[in-house]
Amino acid sequence: MSDVRALHHAGLLVSDLDRARVFYEAVLGLKVYPNRPDLPYPGEWYELGGGQQLHLMCLPNPDAGIVRPEHGGRDRHVAVGVKDMEALKRRLDSAGVSYTASKSGRVALFCRDPDSNTLEFVAIG
Repeated sequence: MSDVRALHHAGLLVSDLDRARVFYEAVLGLKVYPNRPDLPYPGEWYELGGGQQLHLMCLPNPDAGIVRPEHGGRDRHVAVGVKDMEALKRRLDSAGVSYTASKSGRVALFCRDPDSNTLEFVAIG
């Protein structure tokens, strides 16, 4: 058996940290992790529960300008669990964020943040 036990964090590149904060905090409702170290670039860390985090890094994106697939499930993505999918849909709708349903038949949806990073939201019990 592998010693790998969990995903500790995922890191996403953003071009405008203030704009990203609005999306991740106001739209998604994520809570800031208060102990981000003093790194040599701007960023923000968010708590996802269970010791898991999402790290935003305001750094140049080597993939800038690349055309992304229309459906986020066919692109690189980070999947997170959500307890209330309908509440999430209402938040995304209110913010004008478009999303697509999973094509696998699971209760899941995909959206992109302002920098075209793909997020998958999977319903958890």
